[in-house]
Amino acid sequence: MKIYIDGKFCDEKNAKISVFDHGLLYGDGIFEGIRAYNGRVFRLKEHIDRLFYSAKAIMLNMPLTHEEFMKATVETCRRNNLKDGYIRLLVTRGVGTLGLNPNKCKKSSVIIIADKIQLYPQEFYEKGLTIITVPTTRNLHSALNPAIKSLNYLNNILAKIEANNGGCEEAIMLNSEGYVAECTGDNIFLVKGRQLLTPPLSAGALYGITRKVAMDIAREMGFEVLEPNLTRYDVFNADECFLTGTGAEVVPVVKVDGRVIGSGIPGPVTLEVVTRYLQLVHASGEPIFPAKKGKR
Repeated sequence: MKIYIDGKFCDEKNAKISVFDHGLLYGDGIFEGIRAYNGRVFRLKEHIDRLFYSAKAIMLNMPLTHEEFMKATVETCRRNNLKDGYIRLLVTRGVGTLGLNPNKCKKSSVIIIADKIQLYPQEFYEKGLTIITVPTTRNLHSALNPAIKSLNYLNNILAKIEANNGGCEEAIMLNSEGYVAECTGDNIFLVKGRQLLTPPLSAGALYGITRKVAMDIAREMGFEVLEPNLTRYDVFNADECFLTGTGAEVVPVVKVDGRVIGSGIPGPVTLEVVTRYLQLVHASGEPIFPAKKGKR
């Protein structure tokens, strides 16, 4: 495997960063999880856009331009002959001192890893997930804004630990007011009649790339897409529930906190969203490999 580090490609065993990198010491940095399908990087521009938004929010100087990030990502996939897989793009504050002061970090660092994807087990896509609500609340906007996709994911990890302790792969996180924010690594959607509901970004939901795609698909299907504040009551009484994420794609949820959702099996709306999503991701994206010239 070839890993991109600050403009150079290294073998996996030689891919190293300094122990003084503030990304390692303090989680001081940002990242994106990106998918490649059928030789194309899906929604690459949108992912790089979000990377720059996160960088601006934490005042992180980007060492590459938007176009350079896109080219480096595609080239990393090409060097690894990756047609279908997962890309992890990180930007750290860079090497500094043992103190917190970010001004001691002279230059930020870029790391790009292109590898195979680890999805939920197939049975969850066929039969649906069982999830729970966990005690760990989503970060406050006034503390660490959930819109920032930072390297400090301890809030999500603590919630994931609680999910695992409860025998589940995923869990719902509430915000400090008790409204549904998102899951530990995915956005959450509810189907109610001809409406598709998902928590607003102000509730603590991440601006998910897959979230946006699912909303667009639902509108194409004739659904009214709304972003109201949602409570656990709304989740329990939904006709259908599903989660979205770059890694998860679209996965049905059939039980929450012991309550069966809808009929207890993946619903027709969810399955249609899944079908349309998979059709879209396999037919669009930034090409990884140059188009082959036609034979004369």
